[in-house]
Amino acid sequence: MSEKPTDSFEGFISAAGVILAVSYPILALSTGVRAVYQLFLKDGVANYWGPAMTLLAASCYLTATAGIVYREKWGMKAWKLSVWVLGFETLMTFIVGTLSYIYPEQIGGTAWRHFGADYGYFPLFQPLLGLAWLFNGRTIRAYASVVLAPK
Repeated sequence: MSEKPTDSFEGFISAAGVILAVSYPILALSTGVRAVYQLFLKDGVANYWGPAMTLLAASCYLTATAGIVYREKWGMKAWKLSVWVLGFETLMTFIVGTLSYIYPEQIGGTAWRHFGADYGYFPLFQPLLGLAWLFNGRTIRAYASVVLAPK
């Protein structure tokens, strides 16, 4: 029995949701701890741009986590928040990733440096995967069902 292409895609989207639910909190924690250490505990930091950008990245990851975790409580508000923050995260990954090759001294060691190379390129593909998951019909219906459900 062969699978239909849509079944494979739905399986991929379902797996993407699981990956996002696990990876975003881990990335939020790891980048947040790194940023706090570099900003407040590490001696001799010459350029605070990188740690500040890493803290911004950590806040994006934390916000994305909230949008995924609280979808049953917040409904479409969580969906809109997630779309906005993942779009912003994607944009910043491309901007900072590009600038880190052009001006490496000014960018420093941020989570988005070299398109997230320090984090296995998760900062590059994770928001794209998240946007694909969010714009899937099944995901949108799951977020919308909270609004439509009887109270």
